[in-house]
Amino acid sequence: MNKKVFLLAFITIIIWGSTFAAIRASLQGGYSAGHLVLIRFLIASSIFLIYALWPGVQFQLPKKEDVIKILALGWVGISIYHIGVTFGELTVEAGTAGMIIGSAPVFTSLIAVIVLKEKLGLFGWAGLFVGFIGIILITIGTTGQSFHISEGALFMLLAAVATSVFFVFQKPLFSRYKPIELTAYFTWAGTLPFFIFFPGLFEDIQHATIEAHLSAIYVGIFPAAIAYVMWATALSLGKASSVTSMMYVEPVIAIFVAWLWLREWPSTLSLIGGIIAISGVIIVNWLGSRKSYVTG
Repeated sequence: MNKKVFLLAFITIIIWGSTFAAIRASLQGGYSAGHLVLIRFLIASSIFLIYALWPGVQFQLPKKEDVIKILALGWVGISIYHIGVTFGELTVEAGTAGMIIGSAPVFTSLIAVIVLKEKLGLFGWAGLFVGFIGIILITIGTTGQSFHISEGALFMLLAAVATSVFFVFQKPLFSRYKPIELTAYFTWAGTLPFFIFFPGLFEDIQHATIEAHLSAIYVGIFPAAIAYVMWATALSLGKASSVTSMMYVEPVIAIFVAWLWLREWPSTLSLIGGIIAISGVIIVNWLGSRKSYVTG
């Protein structure tokens, strides 16, 4: 992974890591899960629409043969993923949510090996394994020894699988579209199913707190729009399995932001898990890249 790809992916992960606390803040401030996911993607869709219509901007229309694939990926990577995350956080704390989503590189790597024929060398697999061990420790440290698979955790796991499929299957489209074009089409497609949550939206907006509104605006502009474009750019320049291994850092960011914002204090075991997770990223992106990864 070259420096540009690493920087784009790392900044994206910082933004995404802060999303879990922001979602919890909006939910605790009066938004229902359905209304929150709708309002944030109405904001993101509007941003992309303004960009597409901006004078001088050349925005390529989807080719007929790609329309179905773009719609399907939008529904999987945007609709299913964000319903999973938002409804999951009704019962799962921000740090734990970040940890579960952090398991996505495991699924992404396996799918990338099968679908994209990417090869993971010894260090690549070792890095993923080490990162997963770190995530397990974060789980135990955040939720305690009595951790069980709750409904919220299942929503999160569904989201992790959905985003893995999304990251891998969108990659071939980068040869025909710019990252911002694809991100806009995925966002518009993924926003459509959210309109089932439209009834009662204005009542929620009227009764929500200022913090909830600001959090909703933040997750609509930065994680849902800007960060997705940055991530798509990184994916277009590097290997899907290598880029998404950066997601092992996401639980660390999520726990830290939740600690500052929501007063969810991380345990010592969580911090140890975070260090191990980052070590997994280092193994994949430095040692792994020297032995088996070649950035395209």
